[in-house]
Amino acid sequence: MRCSLLAIVSLIALAGDAAATPVSYGRDVRPILSENCFYCHGQDTNQRKAEVRLDTLDGQRANGQVTPGKPDESELVRRILSDDASELMPPPKSNRKLSVEQKATLKRWIAEGAVFEDHWAFRTPVKPTLPKQFAAKNPIDAWILSKLLDAKLTPS
Repeated sequence: MRCSLLAIVSLIALAGDAAATPVSYGRDVRPILSENCFYCHGQDTNQRKAEVRLDTLDGQRANGQVTPGKPDESELVRRILSDDASELMPPPKSNRKLSVEQKATLKRWIAEGAVFEDHWAFRTPVKPTLPKQFAAKNPIDAWILSKLLDAKLTPS
């Protein structure tokens, strides 16, 4: 796999900065794939290219597209970092291009185990536990106060 040195250094730097928060498929990865990959590698069988499907867990795991915990063995990473225009994804003719940050996010997601999450609309809602250390008149105030204190801000 050939990659530019600048891309590798940038990926390492970005991964180090965001290492505190795990990558979320629904929040971080699905939007990247949806914007750049699903048109050719999604649910529409008439548009699907190379028999690669990235919008499902089975599709991602097929043929080594995504190898959890092993980004260097994942075809997805090899393709997004390729210097060869005939292998680069998304292809140049698609007029789509992943940013260095997006590439780092995908690589980090795979390194963290490539956890796949169903779309939020298909998951059963779960009522979150309210922050207990705060006396608030309503639940929203407790959440806001909690986030303000996490950010080391004081309410006005």
